[in-house]
Formats: sequence, C-alpha cells, structure tokens
Amino acid sequence: MTLTPQWLDELRARTSLSTLIGKTVKVTKAGREYKACCPFHNEKTPSFTINDEKGFYHCFGCGAHGDAIRWMTDQRGLPFMEAVKELAAAASMDVPAADPRAAKRAEAAKGLHDAMAAAQAFFEEQLGGIDGGEARAYLQKRGMTDATRRAFGFGFSPDGRGRLKTALKEFGEPMLVEAGLLIDPEALEQGKGAGKKRESYDRFRGRLMFPIRDIRGRVIAFGGRILGAGEPKYLNSPDTPLFDKGRTLYNIDRASPASRNTGRVIVVEGYMDVIALAQAGFGEAVAPLGTALTEHQIERLWKMVEVPILCFDGDSAGQKAAIRAATRALPLLRPGHSLCFATLPPGQDPDDLIRASGAQAMEAVLNAAEPLIERLWSHELSAMPLETPEQKAALKQRLRAITDAIAHPDVRAHYAHEFRERYDARFFARRDAAPAQQRFQGGGGGNAARWQRDKRGNWKAPIPPAGTEVRAIGASGMEQRLLRAVLAALLRHPAQIAPHREMLSALQIGDPMLAQMLAAMISLSFRKETVETQALLTILGQGELYNMAKGMLRADAFTLTPDRMATDPDRLSRDLEEAIRVMAQGPELETALVEATKRFESEFSEANFAEQQRIRMLKADHDRRVAELAQSEDIV
Repeated sequence: MTLTPQWLDELRARTSLSTLIGKTVKVTKAGREYKACCPFHNEKTPSFTINDEKGFYHCFGCGAHGDAIRWMTDQRGLPFMEAVKELAAAASMDVPAADPRAAKRAEAAKGLHDAMAAAQAFFEEQLGGIDGGEARAYLQKRGMTDATRRAFGFGFSPDGRGRLKTALKEFGEPMLVEAGLLIDPEALEQGKGAGKKRESYDRFRGRLMFPIRDIRGRVIAFGGRILGAGEPKYLNSPDTPLFDKGRTLYNIDRASPASRNTGRVIVVEGYMDVIALAQAGFGEAVAPLGTALTEHQIERLWKMVEVPILCFDGDSAGQKAAIRAATRALPLLRPGHSLCFATLPPGQDPDDLIRASGAQAMEAVLNAAEPLIERLWSHELSAMPLETPEQKAALKQRLRAITDAIAHPDVRAHYAHEFRERYDARFFARRDAAPAQQRFQGGGGGNAARWQRDKRGNWKAPIPPAGTEVRAIGASGMEQRLLRAVLAALLRHPAQIAPHREMLSALQIGDPMLAQMLAAMISLSFRKETVETQALLTILGQGELYNMAKGMLRADAFTLTPDRMATDPDRLSRDLEEAIRVMAQGPELETALVEATKRFESEFSEANFAEQQRIRMLKADHDRRVAELAQSEDIV
C-alpha cells in the first residue's frame, strides 16, 4: 500500500477539520476560525483554534498542533493506517491497495463490516420491540439509563433459529457464517457419503446483545448475555477475519480518547463492569473478552498509558486472574511500562461498589492500586507456609524464577535487588548502614569508626570504639568457612573489593591473619582504582599471610566463584553482597540477644520475654542461613 503525498493532501482537503473535531469537542465560530477548550489539557478559557482553510488545529496553551490525521492518532488513539482508513471512508475515498489480493481482502472485509452493522441495527430494533421486553426489564433492574443504552448500542437477539438469518438474507449465508452470525452444521454426517444437509441457524438466540467494536468504532463481533436460566451465561462471537478475541479489548474505541483526559486505563473483568464504570463517570475502562489478558492486549494498553490499572474482584477467581496477568506481563516489562492492581472488596463488583458507596468509593479503590512488584511479592509470601528453612529457600527460588522471566536486563536487575532486600529484611536482621557510610565520608561524630590516612598517606583500618563487646566473626566453623570463601573470591576478583568495602569494613574478624588480609585489600582499593591479584599478593609479602593467600587461590580451594559464576560479574556481586551482609548480622544479633536477655533477667515481663524470644528466633534463622551459604553448591 503506497500513500503518496498527493493522495494524503487530497484526503486532508476533503476533511472538514472543525466538523471532525466537533464530534467530540464543543466548537464555536470565531471569525474565519473555530475555537474550543483544548482537549489535550484542562482549561476554562478556550485557547484551542481550528483553521479549516489551512487544515490544522493549534493550542496556544499547551502547544498541541496537527491536522486531521494527527487528531485521529493523538486524540482518538488510532494507529496511523486506521486513522487514514477512517478519514478516507468518511471522505468517500478509496485507500490504495498494494496488490489485487490486498484489494480483494479489503473488499471482503468491507462486506463483513456491512453485515455486522446490519446485524447491530437488527438487534437494536429488536430490543425496542415486543420481543425485547424482558431484556429492557433486565437493563432497568441493573440501573442502566437510556443514555448508556444508546452509547453502548445494546440490542436483543430474539429466541428463534432463523430470525437474524432471514433479516440479513441479502448478505448470503456464507458471509453471515464467516462473520460469526450464523452457525453452519457439517454438510455431511461423519463417516457417511452424501447426507442430508443441515440448515445454518442464528448463533445468538434469546440474549441481551453487546456490540464489540474495534478502535475505529466499527462493530466486529458481539457478546450475548442469556436472560434467565441457561448456559453459557455469556457467549462471544468466534474468531473471524474481523475479530481476534486475544487482540481485542471491549470498549477500546471509547476508552482510548477518555484515557487521554484521565491519564489512566482501568481493566476490569467483563462487559457489565465496563458499562457500570462508564455510567458512573469512569469512561476509560476496558475488559478482555472471555480470556485471560494476553500479551497483545497488554501491548495495546501500553499504547494508551504506561501503567494500566487492573481492577479485578477480590474473590479467589479474580485474584487468580490478576496473577495470571502479572505473570504474562513479566517478559514484556520495559523501563516505565508496567501494571498496577486495584482490588475490589470481597463479594463486590464495580457495579455493587458504586451502588452501595458511590463513585468516590471506586475512586478510592483505584487510588489504592499497588505496583506489580507488590502484588507478586504478596502472592509469593502467601503461596506456601514460611516456617522451615526449606520453605524459606523455596520462596527464594520462586522469586528468582520471577526475575528470570523478565527479559529487559535493567528491569530484571532492579526486581532482583528489590526482592533480595525484602527477603533479607523479612528473614534476617537489618544492620544500620549509617556508621559504615560515615566511615568513608568522614561524617558523623562520637565514636564512629573511620578508615583514616597515616602520616605516609596510607589507609589504616578503623579502631573499634571503646567498650565494644560485639563478638568477632570466625568463632564457628561455618562462619570461618564462609569468611574464607568471601576472601578467596575477592583475591580472585579484586575489582569487587571497592563496591563492597563499606560493608566489609564493618566486619569484626576474630582470626588475626584473616583480619590483616581484609585490611590490606581494603587499603589497596583506596589507593588504586584498578586492583589486580598480583598487587594484592605483593602487599601481603612473603610470609605466612602470603602463603595463606596463595592457598586460597589454588584451583581446588573453596570460593564463591565456580566457573559458571566467575563469568557473571552481576551474579558474583549479588552473592558477595549477601554473604557479607549475613556475616555482619551475626555479631549484631548476638549482641542484641545478650542485651535482651539482660533486660529480661532484670525485669521479668511478657514484653521483655517476647523480645528475647524474637531475637533468639532471628539468631537461629541467621545461623541456619550461614550454614546454607557455607555449604552451598556455589562454594566449591
């Protein structure tokens, strides 16, 4: 398909811009031009000007500027070709076809669109007639106004096998079957020769009808709700050349321009939810069509806003649907684009909530929407018990599976970091990072320990403050093993020292040789931007410390850097950070436990006993975590 500049200029010339814009915005004549309140930003005094002669609009308030095509893409949210096709149809112009086959497909689609429009007119007529009494009563019971009925084009399919087929006979049965309006039984019975041909019949019978429109507002399918008993409760058109339920969102044609005014899109579970919200003033609502939210639908939503709101029922089915959507979105996430989740009160849908508490209650639910990461975290926390080390380790595996599903590297890294922080905060005591930060910035006061230069300009390790009674690291075999693994990893990859030296400097190491080795590493990282293993060995000299370091560098020595990790600096950095943090927490927890025990012994109260037991449990969890890390398959 080739759209020449001349053809596009002709399209613009045949389009009355003021009439086009006047379909959605109130315009007033002002001399040779038209004025309106700008639809792209909120204003009370009109600064939006439309010039039919020149064929453009301009807002002197926000700078919005464009022609008829730009209006359709920016205000209506249509893709470029959809905008061109709609304007061309209104101007009675034929869009150039790329080849005869494309022209034939376009002609066939035009016939299907005509059939769907005729079916919509038939259903609307039936709703207003004698047969539609029960459907009208249902709408009245649901509180649907006449304005809502007209806006959404409600209709009724009479309970007969051939009423629609007869009304639309001029289109022919093959086209009506292709459009999904008729069901064509098999022409021949299975396993037999020529048999009696069975008559085609109406797909929708005895149902309240909801037209499903594309982004251009054309009817492409129908949904029907049964009135009274029967199954299925809702019935949708099958996939057709016009309709792909996995790519279509109900009410997309009305919600797209509405979202430009509100800056949001609300995704709910079904037709009636969308309609109830629209009647209450939330015109930016859409719904999937009988399936879980698909990747194509998520991408369609992101063309409207960067973070759509998924608002599902608070029952089990609604929350499962939310998690399915969250999981499906993970590979698609990219900077700025995500989902958030609003949960309705249990047992209520949007209509129930609005009827009971008004539109402000619905607004409060939407304002309380939680980010995607919150929904994933809370779901995994509640998925299984978290009482044993094995259950806690399983949680960590599930969180890792979530991050592994994210394709974008930056988004994946931030999710991994956020989950790691939350996991540690829940199962391990936090340490106060402020003193460590002060050590490097020279800030703080009192007895805060700091690395300082001596007279020769060399960096010296901090002297612990007077009165410190924190137990040194390395008293137990597992702690010693983990500490040596960390130091071995730093010897193999000295570039990792600087990123972690703040945490490393907080470690109180009981073994003098290991403490001296770590101090030398940190000191060298201050003096040189690029640290190499050989430079570290040179500083350690030729004595016992040097021999210990050489032993750590042997191929069979245990370390945090097996082959698969050594080639992944991010993985190595994350594992080092976790190991160092866990080691630092041990002495702090032990000190806290000693202090809590003293308080309990001096004052036998329930509060003091509960605090002692809480810290005792944290300490037990910490010891288990040290053992897990020290025995990990990554330490070889």
